[in-house]
Amino acid sequence: MGDYAIFTDSSCDLPASIAEELGLHVLPLVVNVNGREYKNYLDERELSFSSFYSQLRGGANASTSAPNVEAFVEEMEPALREGLDILSICFASALSSTYQNACMAASELANKYPERKIYCIDSKCASLGQGLLVYLAANKKKEGLTIDELREYVEKTLPTICHWFTVDDLFFLKRGGRISAATAAVGSVLHIKPVLHVDDAGRLISMFKTRGRKASIKAMYEKAATTSKDIAAQTVFISHGDCLEDAKYLELMIRENLHPVDVIINHVGPVIGAHSGPGTLALFFTGPVR
Repeated sequence: MGDYAIFTDSSCDLPASIAEELGLHVLPLVVNVNGREYKNYLDERELSFSSFYSQLRGGANASTSAPNVEAFVEEMEPALREGLDILSICFASALSSTYQNACMAASELANKYPERKIYCIDSKCASLGQGLLVYLAANKKKEGLTIDELREYVEKTLPTICHWFTVDDLFFLKRGGRISAATAAVGSVLHIKPVLHVDDAGRLISMFKTRGRKASIKAMYEKAATTSKDIAAQTVFISHGDCLEDAKYLELMIRENLHPVDVIINHVGPVIGAHSGPGTLALFFTGPVR
């Protein structure tokens, strides 16, 4: 159905080519690196992923901010003027104010365009977990679902999006308050690599620890092998914080043993990367439960 548009934001970390192919409207979040602001476009027009991670490795301070209400209004209103309804799938509200700002914009625009439907959904996802949810939704739209049918589909599907990830440098988790300074120091000395996931509320939760990088990657593979019952029918997503070799290692294990339809790899964008750091590696698929 062509009477509505799907909106999302750049924390979805989808490859720009896929977002364009699916006809998505993607609002950029803002990344501040050493006092300079950049809009995080998927096509890297203001800040390339390689430059961003190079600056982080050099000790740069990075922070992020959500699109404000005015940015959502500015992006959404042209679609409404064209007679389109809007379904907006937003970055997890537990991690960002993006969803709340989208809702406020939708409320403001609903008064101006009372004949239009504007739905905002808290994805409770991050990075390519959000990207996977948006990808599945856009493909269902292509199959002809109405906006109300798609809204129901997204709300039923989002609890099944599984996020598993690990980080290489505990400093970034310490800075974000995820672990203590003492834990970071001891973990770094002992080469401890935490494996984390995103819970049902969209919060980052440390699940267990491994000794060494390869062990953490294999642990993520095991989660896919044991918690997804139909991975051979899925497209699996992997995102990485400028560590493509590790992403390829994980991809190889998944392709050779689990035989998914496809594996799509992309960077962890600056929005998530500012908080997780270089060397972040994440795996996304659907399962019966997160």
